[in-house]
Amino acid sequence: MELPLDFATYAKWSGIATIACFVLTIVAFIAGWGFRFRLVGVTSFMGVLTAGIFGLGLGLFTPTEVEGAVKYSLVYDNGANQAVISLPATVTPSEVEATLKQASKNLFSYGRVGVGGDDRFTVRARTLIHPEPGLSAPLYLGEIKRSLKTRGEDSDEIQIFSKNFAKLPRTS
Repeated sequence: MELPLDFATYAKWSGIATIACFVLTIVAFIAGWGFRFRLVGVTSFMGVLTAGIFGLGLGLFTPTEVEGAVKYSLVYDNGANQAVISLPATVTPSEVEATLKQASKNLFSYGRVGVGGDDRFTVRARTLIHPEPGLSAPLYLGEIKRSLKTRGEDSDEIQIFSKNFAKLPRTS
């Protein structure tokens, strides 16, 4: 199950729950319920939680969009220096290059570290082909390597595996 990353919706529902807790706390004070002071704590916690969710929604995720890139799915990410994305089998080499640039920008973070002395972040693009019925095989179409230390594009090394494009199924 994949949850959406729409923090505005979460903040809205959390705000509604906070207001409901506040109203219940007011009713508890008017009625003189014994647990009214506990409701003050619950309402305060809900207010802090709502403020935190709202803050996350202000700018935690700002994905980069590169012109010519296609939609991709993240298949593998070791959290350090390697990631693999999946592309549709109908992509062209220029779309693979643009998508690799976009994925390397969106997946990069300063928390990534080099493993085994490799200080380069590598993103590989692949698709699935079906050489015969009931058999699927990954086909790597390209990769991009970028520095883990700097954020600039001048250190990007893009390699497109043009021989593998001949193995893609032809669509008419």
